[in-house]
Amino acid sequence: MMAADVVNVRIPARGTGHDLRAIKVVLHREMLRFLSDRTRMLSMLIQPVLWLFVMGTGLGTLVSGSIPGVDFRTFMYPGMISMTVIMTAMFSAGSIVWDREFGFLREMLVAPVSRGAIVVGKCLGGAVVACGQGLIILAMAGLVGVPYSPGLMLTLLGEMFLAAFTITAFGVTLAARMRNMQTFFGLMQMAIMPMMFLSGAMFPLANLPSWLHVLTTVNPLTYAVDPMRQAVFAHLDIPPQVNAVLNPGVQWFGWQVPVGVELGLVALVGAALLGIAVAQFKRAE
Repeated sequence: MMAADVVNVRIPARGTGHDLRAIKVVLHREMLRFLSDRTRMLSMLIQPVLWLFVMGTGLGTLVSGSIPGVDFRTFMYPGMISMTVIMTAMFSAGSIVWDREFGFLREMLVAPVSRGAIVVGKCLGGAVVACGQGLIILAMAGLVGVPYSPGLMLTLLGEMFLAAFTITAFGVTLAARMRNMQTFFGLMQMAIMPMMFLSGAMFPLANLPSWLHVLTTVNPLTYAVDPMRQAVFAHLDIPPQVNAVLNPGVQWFGWQVPVGVELGLVALVGAALLGIAVAQFKRAE
C-alpha cells in the first residue's frame, strides 16, 4: 500500500461538550436499565412498605398512649423515604460491578471522555432513579397522615436527591475496585444497614443513652433523615411537647444543628465521596 493511500485517523479532542454528552448517556442508560427491570422496582419498595405499614402499625399500638394525636407511621414516614432512596441508590451503584463482569465498563473507560464524567453520570443516574422510586413513597403520604403540600413535596424531593447522590457516590467508591456482585452486596449490607438503623429513621433521637447518641451524631445518614423529618413535622398540627419527643433534631453539645447545616454536611460528604470515586476510576484498568 502506498503511503498516499493511508488514511489519517484523528481522535476528537476531549472537552466539556464530550464530557456533558457522556454524563447524559450514562444517566440515560441508568434510567433505561431501571425502567426495564420491574422486578427490581417492586423489590425495592417491599421492605420500606412493610416497615411503614406493618412495623409502624405494630409499634404504634405500643406507644399510642405516650404520643397522643400522632400516628407512629407518620413519624416513621421520613425514615422510610430515606430507606427507599438509599437502597435504590446503592443498587444502582452496584451495577458498576455487573458492567465490569460483562466487559461493558472497559468499553466506557476507553472512550474519549474523562473518567470523571462517567462517575458523575453514574451518580446522577443513581440519584434520579432513586428519586423516581421515592416518588412512589411520596404518593403514599396521605395514607399516614402527611399532607400533600406542594412546598413539602418539593422540599422532600430536593432532600431525597441530595441523599441519593451522596449514597450513590459512596456505592460507586465501594464498587470501583470490586469484581463480583456477591462481595459488593455483602459489603453494602455491612455498611448501610448499621448506618440506617443509627440514623433515627425508626426511633426518635431524644433521650437516647450516651453511647447511642454519639453513634447517631457521627452517622452521616442522620443528617439526611433529620431534614426530611423536620420538613414533615413543620406541616403537622401536633402539641409542642409531642414534637419535642418525636422531632428533637440533632444537637452538638447542646447546640441545635440547623437544617441548612445538616444539608450542607450531606453535600460536603457527597462531594468528597465523588472525588474519591473519580480518583478510584482514574486508577482502574
